[in-house]
Amino acid sequence: MRNRVAAALATPGRAVSGSLEPREFLQEAGDRRFQPAGDEGRAHALGASARIDGEGGTGDDGRAVSMYGRAAMQGAALDQFNLAVMYQHGRGGVRGDAEAVALYRTAAERGLAVAQFNLAVMYFDGRGVARDETLAARWYHKAAMQGLASAQFNLAVMYFDGRGVARDEAEAAFWFRKAAEQGDVEAQYFLALSCLEGRGVAQDDVEAAHWFRQAAEQGLACAQYNLGVSCSTGRGVAQDDIEAAHWYRKAAEQGHAGAQYSLGAAYCLGEGVAMDNIGGGIWLREAAAQGHICAQYNLGLMFVRGGGVGRDPGEAVSWFRKAAAQGNASAKYYLGLMYASGHGVARDDKQAAIWFREAAEEGNADGQYGLALMCAHGRGVARNAALAAIWYQKAAAQGHVRARNELRGLGAKAPGA
Repeated sequence: MRNRVAAALATPGRAVSGSLEPREFLQEAGDRRFQPAGDEGRAHALGASARIDGEGGTGDDGRAVSMYGRAAMQGAALDQFNLAVMYQHGRGGVRGDAEAVALYRTAAERGLAVAQFNLAVMYFDGRGVARDETLAARWYHKAAMQGLASAQFNLAVMYFDGRGVARDEAEAAFWFRKAAEQGDVEAQYFLALSCLEGRGVAQDDVEAAHWFRQAAEQGLACAQYNLGVSCSTGRGVAQDDIEAAHWYRKAAEQGHAGAQYSLGAAYCLGEGVAMDNIGGGIWLREAAAQGHICAQYNLGLMFVRGGGVGRDPGEAVSWFRKAAAQGNASAKYYLGLMYASGHGVARDDKQAAIWFREAAEEGNADGQYGLALMCAHGRGVARNAALAAIWYQKAAAQGHVRARNELRGLGAKAPGA
């Protein structure tokens, strides 16, 4: 569970998944790492026995509240923490965030890291206490200094976002590393991104790939995808299409849209896997259904050409339209082409000109050429030779061969000629 803070680390050239958010509450403290020694430890064991031995019903919760309560009154920090959890979640007939805060605070002041963490969350969310990000960061820091990985991760997020503390990417990277070295999978992933971009640490592709691998081997889909990208591009690791496809598959099977698209493309191109347009089409459709813009566009192309899927101009138009709605200029060009030719949709020169213009204005050379043709022949727009020449020039400047040929036919000099 998580708090509601989002601060995604942007990674140019990579469709990085996952947002950077503090985690929410820890539950009952059954982990012996947090159990004090001596009488307090024995008191906790007594208090916990109702939950450990019972069947988990309402009666067991009531017994647990009673036992935690007795031990808490004797000053057992772990039982104060566990009783706070019961109050917070309304178990055992008790409920109240303010009461939970009081108990978390008592245990936190005695140095219990998990209580310090949950108290920080209460301050961050403003549950049972006035919202105060500065105090939240302070309590996260106390728990982080004791080695609690979740607190180290959340403190890193606070520093990265500048929430409750001055924004400091170096400090964020420091705490991500502390948590990552304890095996915290999301900390490993965000440390990898920090290394990849040089955010708070020296830019280092090799270390980035190392931490992507650590997180990927723990099953984090976005890390698996990014490790696949590293293997595909040879960034920080030896270039290896087979290993790239392996990691794309791992992430794709968990529903990662970027990995589904990359795996589909690998099948269509025969990179790291045997070429298989049908298999490629299946994965592209999975990604496209999740809104992946490149998958939508490429799936449209497959339906136009009939590669890996049956030729279906109407289906192609549907996918081009979805990609165009997200701003894909090439999809806008193809929509113009479909309207101009009447494939998959009723022929409509005005609509064709509209889509060519949208693509052209975004710098798409094919769209510029298409719009020039419409202007030259008065299709969907008023005939305008001068405007046609302008759009031919723009397309030709990008190396569009047919636009260069049209300019020569007009007696105009193509750019660079």
